[in-house]
This record gives sequence, structure tokens and C-alpha cells, in this order.
Amino acid sequence: MTTLRKAGALLGVAALALATFGCGGGDDGGSGDGKTLRIVQYENPTSAQGQGWQKALEIFKQKHPDVEVKFEQTSFDAARQNAKITLSGNDVPDVVEFNKGNADGGQLAAQGLLEPLTEQVTKYGWDKKVTGAMSAFAKYSEDGYAGDGEWYGIPNIGEYVMFYYNKELFTKAGITTLPTTQAEFEAAMDKLIAAKIIPISSSAATSQGFNQMWVWYSLVSAQASRQQIDDFMFVRQPVDFKAAPWGDGTRKFQEWIDKGYVGDKLGGLSFEQATVNFLSGKAAMLIWNNGEFARIRKDAKFDWDYFTMPGANMTMGSSGHLWGVPAKASNKELAYEWIDTTLSPEVQNEIGKLGGLPLAGDASVITDPITKKFTERFNELVQADTLTFYPDYPVPGFLDFIQQHMQAMSNKNETADQYIDTLQKFYDDGKGK
Repeated sequence: MTTLRKAGALLGVAALALATFGCGGGDDGGSGDGKTLRIVQYENPTSAQGQGWQKALEIFKQKHPDVEVKFEQTSFDAARQNAKITLSGNDVPDVVEFNKGNADGGQLAAQGLLEPLTEQVTKYGWDKKVTGAMSAFAKYSEDGYAGDGEWYGIPNIGEYVMFYYNKELFTKAGITTLPTTQAEFEAAMDKLIAAKIIPISSSAATSQGFNQMWVWYSLVSAQASRQQIDDFMFVRQPVDFKAAPWGDGTRKFQEWIDKGYVGDKLGGLSFEQATVNFLSGKAAMLIWNNGEFARIRKDAKFDWDYFTMPGANMTMGSSGHLWGVPAKASNKELAYEWIDTTLSPEVQNEIGKLGGLPLAGDASVITDPITKKFTERFNELVQADTLTFYPDYPVPGFLDFIQQHMQAMSNKNETADQYIDTLQKFYDDGKGK
């Protein structure tokens, strides 16, 4: 959850045209005459990235006053579920946002539904802005595996997962210093439980109930090495899910559920409800990425801050969701210019000031202390190469599979060992698809 990754942020709203500029053009997505540009994306318009893209629209319009721009909002789930139909139909957008990873972006690339962007990457210099681990899920092989091959997508931002926390509830529970190890973290959550405060606001609905998946994978990441993550993520070497870090992390996740660290009755909750519960003071922490940073800064009525998983070897995080150009798009040159505009200093710095972790921004322009610290922590994780991406990327159908089992474990209808067994089979079977 892009991100809903989004990632990135993953606001589930009905399709809606947010902004239409200029005049002329018909109802179809692209006439091929260079006078219409149709963009379909799913970022929360109040997020840093969403606000940055509004600035990109202004810049693009100034440069192309005769072009009608249709900027359409959809949801993360709708974009994923309808991607093949959307990209293979007769009414194809010129630019789409899509989820990275073998299970989504890799499949679209391998099926020829996305235009290769390698030539444009060189022409516009995007590879100077999107580098290292941030480019890993922008490239796909002919078989749809990430990390190698042609460029098919361009991210704008980076992401990492943290615990936003309510300082007032921490103080109420007698937590005077932030934990630096997992043991200290659990001791702090025990204090919250004793004070009758839910430690972590979470969710486990099978549609947009991403929080539990992120808790689970954060516990796995905490014990993982770079090689273990890359073998799993890029399907390089066999993965034994009964062994560390998978087995230990999953059993620790079950322990956290049993101790009440993530609350209860999560099976019907979405990430949006988890965020609302945190903002309303019903829980001390919220596990999420930078997608909700701007919202929490704006809407929290209490003193707050954040920290990454204490004592962890590695931290969940990745590049953001990707801009792609459909193979059947009518106005590809305008699409390339749009992507380039979103990577411009003006847009990237706007995203950075709002806490969006831009890939091509200048951190020195950030004046807000908490936002600057937030960005500097991301830069540290990127430089140390300790981001573990998101767990649903490697094989087709993995997100739906994981969410189903997160709900089952959260409802205590499945044990850690049962989940591990089904996880092993699904992953191994999926590698061959």
C-alpha cells in the first residue's frame, strides 16, 4: 500500500475526476492529437504526494495551455483489480499509477500492457533521481520479476513504516523514554495494557485492512538480513518460512495478538478506521508509513511523534507506487512530460515540505523540525540499505492471500504455524506462475 501501499497512501474512494483543464477533446481518454492527457491515480488528495501532484498540474498546464488534462481519482483496490481490463480496453488512460512488485507491476509488464520506459529514463535523466533500492521495483524482466530488465515505472517518493505515537497516552501509562530494543518496546506496551490503553491501532479486513500485515512483516524484518529479504522478494533462492526470520517473526506476531498489543475485533476494520481510532485517542500508536504523515500533523489534537521498530535489523519501506504509460496510450509524449514534471524540483520540494519523502527533493528546504527529522531518518535507511519493501510483492495474488490469513490469525482462527505452512505452499506455487 503503493504503497496502499499506498501503500503509498491508499484512500478507497469512488472514481472521480478531480481536475479538468483547458477545453476541447471528447470523453475518450486520449485522442492521439497531443491535445488531451488522461491520468488515473489513487493517492489520497490530502497526502503530501497528492498535494504535490496538484502543483504538478499547475506547472503542466502553464507549459501546455492548449492541453485538456483529466486527472482522475480511483482507489488502490480498484486500480489493482481492474488493471488488466483498463490497460487492454479501448478507453485507455495515457498515464496510470500502479502497484509495484512481481504480483502486480511485473504481471502487467510481462503481458505487454505497459510501455517500456528505458529510453525515456535515459532521455530525461530519471535514473539520476531514482537510484539504488528505490529503482528496484521500477524494472522488470521479460518474466515479470523485479530488479532487472526494462524500466516500466517511475516512483516519485520513498516510503518507510513507523509507529506514530500519542505522547500524552505514553505519559499516562508511565512511559518516560522511548524504547530502543524489542524487549523495551514490549515492556512499554505492557504498561499501556495495564493503563487500559490499546497499544497499537490496527486493522485486518480483507479489503484495505493493511495494518496487521505491516505489524507481521515488521516483526519479520526486525530479524532479517539483506540477503534473506532479497531472496524472498526477488525470488532468487528458496525460502524456508519455518526458519528465522519468518518463523520467529510470525510466532512473535501471534504473541502480540494474544497479549492484546494490537487490540481486538480487527477482522472488520480497514486502515482508515485504524487511523481514525488513533486520531480519536483510542490507541497509543498507529503503524503506517508516510502516507498519513500530513494528515496526522493536521488532524491530531494531541502531542505526537514517531519511531521505527526498536532494535530492528531492517525496516519496512520501499519506493512509492509507480507512474506507468499503457502500451495502448494515445498521447505518450505528453505522458512522459507529465512524469518528468512530477520529478521536477518544484514538485519534489513541495512534497518534501509536506513530509512526503521525495526521491529528488532538497532536504535543506524543509523548515519544519519534525518533517525534517522524518526525512533525515528515511535518508539514513536508504543509505544503510535496510529497507525490506512490502511483503505482497513477490508472487501473484499474494496481497489477498496474506490479508485473508492476517484476518484469520487476528480472529484467532489460525495459529502462526498453520499460517507458515500455507504461506510456504502459496509462495512456492506462485513462483512458477
